[in-house]
Amino acid sequence: MKAEQELIEIFGHLKNMIGAHRDMGLEPPPVPASAPPHTGRPKEAINYFLPDAPAIHKGTGTPDNHDTLEALRSHIGDCRRCKLHKGRTNLVFGEGSPKARLVFVGEGPGRDEDIAGKPFVGEAGVLLTRIIERGMGLTRKDVYICNVVKCRPPGNRDPERDEVKACFPFLKRQIDIIRPEVICTLGRVSSQELLDKDIKITRERGIWGSFMGIPVMPTLHPAYIVRNPSRERELKGQVWEDVQKIMAHLGLEVKKNG
Repeated sequence: MKAEQELIEIFGHLKNMIGAHRDMGLEPPPVPASAPPHTGRPKEAINYFLPDAPAIHKGTGTPDNHDTLEALRSHIGDCRRCKLHKGRTNLVFGEGSPKARLVFVGEGPGRDEDIAGKPFVGEAGVLLTRIIERGMGLTRKDVYICNVVKCRPPGNRDPERDEVKACFPFLKRQIDIIRPEVICTLGRVSSQELLDKDIKITRERGIWGSFMGIPVMPTLHPAYIVRNPSRERELKGQVWEDVQKIMAHLGLEVKKNG
C-alpha cells in the first residue's frame, strides 16, 4: 500500500508540473508522425532475417581481403548486391585455372550458363571452346573464363550501370588473383568496361589495350558470330586474327588455319 501511495504522489507531482508548464505556454515536444512503433527489438535485427533483405550475403570486408578464387567465391556468397539476383538460377562465378596465362571476359551469363552455373556452355560457349582447343591448342582448363557480371540479365540484355558497379570489384579481384599475361575481352560490353571507354567493337577489335597493367585484346563475342550466320566465315576470320596476336604474345605456335 505504501508503494502505491508513493506512485500516486509521484504522478500527482508530474501532473502538476505539466499543468504549470502549459500555463507558461510550454508544451512537451510532439512525437514525429513517421516514427515507427516500438516492436520490442531493433528494426535492423528484424530486417536482417527477412529473406529479401539486400544485405544478406556471406563474407565480410572487401574483395581485396581474399587471396584465392575459392575464398573470393565464398565471400560473394548468395549475392544480393544488385537486382540481378532476383531472376537468377545460379550465380556464375568463373571457371578454369587459377594460374591461367590467358583470361577470357564476357559480359554476363546467358540462359544456358544460368542453368548450369558455368560460363560459356551454350552455343556461343561451344564456339569459344573450339577457338581455345582447335585454334590455340589449349584446353578450357588451361585458361580462365568469366564475365563482367555474375548473374544473368533478364532477356540477355546488356548489364546496367548499377549492376556492373556492384559486380566489377569481384572481376577485378579475380584478375588480380590470377595475374594473367593477357586478357581477351569478348564483345563490346566487357571491352568497354575493362578499357574504360565507349567503343565500337567491330572497329576497335584487334587493338591492344591495358587493364591493371595487363595487355587486353578486345575481339568479337562468339554470340555475335552465332547471330550472324551469313557472315560466319568473315567474322571467324576476324576473331582468328585477334587470337593469333594473343598467341604470339604468349609465345604459342600459330597454326596456318584456325
